[in-house]
This record gives sequence, structure tokens and C-alpha cells, in this order.
Amino acid sequence: MKVETDSKAVTIDGNKLKNMLSSGSGLLEQLKKEIDSLNVFPVPDGDTGTNMNLTFRAACQSADKVTDHSIHEVASAASMGSLMGARGNSGVILSQIMRGIAKGLEGLKEANALQFAHALQTGVDTAYKAVMRPVEGTILTVSRETAKGAYNRAKSGETDILEILKAGYKRGEATLARTPYMLPVLKQAGVVDAGGKGFLTIVGGWISALEGNLPEPKSIIPGENLRDPVTLGITEIGSLDYPYCTEFLVKGNALVPERIKHDLIAKGDCLLVVGTDEVVKIHIHTKNPGLILDYAINHGSLHGIQIHNMFAQNEAAAHQAKAEVLKEDGRQEAEDYNIANSEQTGQSELKEYGIVAVAMGKGIGEIFYSLGVEQVVFGGQTMNPSTSDLAEAVLKVNARNVYILPNNSNIIMAASQVNEIIEDRQVYVIPTKSIPQAISALLAFNSDILPEENVTGMSDALNQVVSGEVTYAVRNTQFGDLDIAEGDILGLVNDKITATGKDIFEVAQKVLETMNWRDKDIVTIFYGKDMAEEDVGLLSAWLKDNKPDIEVEVYSGKQPLYYYILGVE
Repeated sequence: MKVETDSKAVTIDGNKLKNMLSSGSGLLEQLKKEIDSLNVFPVPDGDTGTNMNLTFRAACQSADKVTDHSIHEVASAASMGSLMGARGNSGVILSQIMRGIAKGLEGLKEANALQFAHALQTGVDTAYKAVMRPVEGTILTVSRETAKGAYNRAKSGETDILEILKAGYKRGEATLARTPYMLPVLKQAGVVDAGGKGFLTIVGGWISALEGNLPEPKSIIPGENLRDPVTLGITEIGSLDYPYCTEFLVKGNALVPERIKHDLIAKGDCLLVVGTDEVVKIHIHTKNPGLILDYAINHGSLHGIQIHNMFAQNEAAAHQAKAEVLKEDGRQEAEDYNIANSEQTGQSELKEYGIVAVAMGKGIGEIFYSLGVEQVVFGGQTMNPSTSDLAEAVLKVNARNVYILPNNSNIIMAASQVNEIIEDRQVYVIPTKSIPQAISALLAFNSDILPEENVTGMSDALNQVVSGEVTYAVRNTQFGDLDIAEGDILGLVNDKITATGKDIFEVAQKVLETMNWRDKDIVTIFYGKDMAEEDVGLLSAWLKDNKPDIEVEVYSGKQPLYYYILGVE
């Protein structure tokens, strides 16, 4: 859709920024599958484009709710939305870029070229600080060079924001083309960095918006519309002591979110306080909503007030409505377990410990519950849960100290952000990258020791197990000395491709040999939903035939995509 624009974009206000965000989101939606295909490993988990798309869509939905024309107000809302909706490492980094952009636009009603370029640089700086070990040749490098290109053009005297973004895009595009030479793994796979491509796609959308090429409005596909990240499911099962779910915005000057958290923490539970010094979103379950509103009005004006009596809600209808949504996005099975589990753990008084874990399949979820996990978040490969998904699960656990087991390297960063948005729980992330590691960590948990001691013990337990997977290739590629064809069976050990073949059983044998299973005491097999029990029996019998004293534990994990998840210790 072509719209008339001024000859030059000398300034951007909140409305123009909304258009830019929407355009970037629309272009990312169109190209997400192409970006997914740039995944380095040819396994069925190429989800960078999907994760960035969902993260940025959450940012846009939050920004669209802002009625103020201030660019800072819109950028702050987008920052909050991206923080809550962040999925995967690429999504988390993108959310940090958005956070920095909002910080760089602080106090501005509208921004000129130099101010916007500075905000973009602040976004990149914020993202770099958020990553413990920044790696060049990734979204970080591409976003940094894009920001540098825009800033250099602005410093040279260019006042047209469209032109500085074009300069930034050109420099970023050249950098993206060089990413295979910065990261050998990219060159080996014959791809550029997916996160960098995603970031440039967003900037390309911003340029299109300033040129007047706005995306055509489109209806939301049922089940695709993002649910509000703050309120998703939280009102469904609340504390018996705090029946009123209270949610609103406070707008003012010099607001201090941390101070507001401190002041409200004793007034209820399920407290969320996120925002900036000008706008803060508050969500709390409380006995007396009036007291919360009286407190907040002393800090600024109140907006979007919503109060729900959770006792009065029809719980069965709520479960049914939510079930329809969950059925669409594949989390129904885990949610059924969580609802049943919450009925057993719904006491109003907080206990000392609780555990949240991410699971790929129904069977794995059942195992987690048997080992003391209270909330299972369904996800993993191709289905990375967002920060808000994990925060929601934490809030349903009636414990002061909650451990999150991400069980996937691409979920750890999103889990690490949960502590930023939850006040009345202390959240500890155990950096589990696989299901076998999670089992080992759960067995190491001790309810009689201090929280920090559990972190140490559970984290140390990860080193006691070697993890392997058997899946299939989604495209042709060369990886190291391995020639991989689409449809080949792939074997991975500790996330590294070590074997290929045409037969699942043979590849599983190769994986176990690489894991040095003969020198171990226990082999654990989680078989996927597409595996027949007789085939699993053949693998188990082979292990026993070759080492009669080996302990073999076999579980129906019912996970998708992965024929086997293996652990040896």
C-alpha cells in the first residue's frame, strides 16, 4: 500500500515509529521461513526467523496500544513488548536492541536523524552488554555496523532519516555478506547469519515505511494472534488469599519501577512491574484493588485499569477457552498436566522451592512431574517459549525460590530474563541444554539446603551426563567431513553432528559409540512419537547383548522431530 509522504523525513514521532515497527514486522513475517532456512545445522529446529518474528510482533502489539504521539512512549512500549515476548537467543538480543533504542529516545517527543541514529547505537550497545560472550559474525555484528553506518551519515550532516537508514542498511548488508568469513561454521554450511538477516529485514521494513510503502492490513489467522504476555493465564488459577487480579498503567515523571516493586510486594502476589521512568505497567493479585490504585495515583495518572474477581470467573469456561488457543499452538498436553498439577499445589502460602521445566513431549512432561517439577512449559526445538511463557509458569508455582530448567541452549537467554519482570519469586536458571541434563539436575536437587547450594549442585550434575540425539536433515549441506543430504538420519552428541546414515538404528549405534557408552553405567533412552516399540526394543537389546551389566532405562518421551534422545552416565 503506497501512501503519500513528505519529501524528507526530518523527524519521527510516535505515530511514524508505529508505522516503521509495523512495516518491519510485516516484512519479517514474509521472510521468516527464508531466515529459518539459514540455520547452520541442517536439523529441524531452524527457528531464528520464527523467534524474531514473534518477538517483534509482540513489540508492535504493545506499541499499538499507546495513544500518546511521543516517540519515547511508543519505543518504551515496544521495548516492554519485546522483553515479554522474547523467544530464543535471537529474540532476546532483539529485545535488548529495542530496550536500548527506547533508552536512547528517552524524553523525546520526536527524534531527528542524529537522535535516531544515536538511539540505534544505544540499542546495539545494550545488546552487547546483555550477552556474556559476544560472538562476531552474528546479529550483534550486523546491527553494530548498521548503526555505525547510520550514525556516520547523520554526523556528516544528513538530516533525512530515510537516507541515514539507507546508509546503515547498505553497511549492514555488506557486513552480513562477510559473516561466513567471521564464523567458519557459517562458511562451512554455506549460509549467512540468520539473526543478522532478520535484523536487516526489520530495518528494511523501516525504510519501506518511510518511503510510504506500508504493508497491506491483513486479518490474523485464528490461533496466531499473540495473547497479552502479562495476563496470559495468570488470572485463571490465583491465590486464595488474593482474589482480585488488578492491572493498569501509570504514567508520570521520574517513576522508579524498582521502588514500586518494593512498595507493592507485600500487598499481594503474582506481582509484575515493568516499565521506564515515564510509564510503568503493574499487574498484581491482591485483596484490595483500591489500596493499590490509591498508592499508584500518587505517582502519576492511571490508564487501562482492569480488575477481575477470579473467584467469580467461570473456571471451566476459562479452561475451555484457553484450551482452544493452546490446541492451535501445540501446548495442550503440557497445559492439561499443569492444570491438574496446580490443583494439588494451589496452597496460598508460598513454600520454599519449586521447579519449572521445558519439555518437548507428553512423555517427558510426565517424567518431569514424577521427579518433582510443578509446571511444564511445552516447547523446545522449533517451539521456543517466550520470556512471558516462562514467567507465567513461574508465577503459578507457589514457592519463594523457583528453578527453571530450559533444556535447550536457545531458551537459556529467555529464561534468564524472567527475574527482570517478577518480583515476588527468586528465579534461578539452571543452564540445562538437553533432557538428560535436566534429569541429572532434578536428581541432584535437595530441598534441605540453601538455594545457592542447589544452583551449584544442580549445575555440577550437568557435567555427569553426555547427551545425544537422533533426528533427520532438512537440507543438503557439508558439515566438517560429513556430506549430508536432505532426509538423511543425523546423530548429534552434545549438540554437535557426529554421524549420518540412512537407518535410524545404525545412526543411534554410532551416536552411542561416540558417547563412549561402554565405559558408563547407565544408558537412558527417550524415544519419540514416531518410533515403534519393537524398534526401541532392538536398540535396548543391542546394548544388553554388548554389555550385560549395563543399566538401560527406556521411556516413551513422545517428542516430535527427534527419534531418540539419549543420555549416558
